[in-house]
Amino acid sequence: MAAEIRKVYERNNSQELIDHVVKVLEKGGVIIYPTDTMYAMGCSINSQQAVNRICEIKQIKPSKNRFSFICADLSSIANFAKVSDFAFKILKRYLPGPYTFVMPASSKVPSVLVQGKKTVGIRIPDYSPILDIVKQLGHPLLTTTLPQEGLAVEEYTDPSLILNRYDKQVDLVLDGGYGGHFPSSVLEITDESIEIIRVGAGDVSDFE
Repeated sequence: MAAEIRKVYERNNSQELIDHVVKVLEKGGVIIYPTDTMYAMGCSINSQQAVNRICEIKQIKPSKNRFSFICADLSSIANFAKVSDFAFKILKRYLPGPYTFVMPASSKVPSVLVQGKKTVGIRIPDYSPILDIVKQLGHPLLTTTLPQEGLAVEEYTDPSLILNRYDKQVDLVLDGGYGGHFPSSVLEITDESIEIIRVGAGDVSDFE
């Protein structure tokens, strides 16, 4: 079945659009959407079938990959990650923003998403539409950047080309216009130290 494409705006999206996206996610759908960095692919963390579909699309194994979640706000992070006082101060300062913070996973994270790693990446993008969707969904969205290797920039930044590429593999593409070129910066917080895992769109000079 062909994927649907819907226009999304940075502000003032209709409640009908939010309701529709949430319904797709609740039914185990896979969506592609813009963030404050680049286009990403995601699904409900509670849908094992949708997680498996994303792994097939990206040709990865759940047990070999660290997944990231989009949370609606800072208060909801503690449900899915163990947040120390040190970590909370960092999160409060840099989120929402173009960062993914890796922390120990809590027991509420579905086991298939942590498997031997016991950590989870947390994102709160500075992009209202996706936060509105996650808030209404009631739990985080599993999120992963679109593959870039071997592709022209347009193929992962232009929503019409993204739709062409994933038309038969996903359920819905949210068209927010041209996306960014760089993924989020990834930082791992352990005890009272921070390790830079990936340099991306977020400035990491404070952590060097």
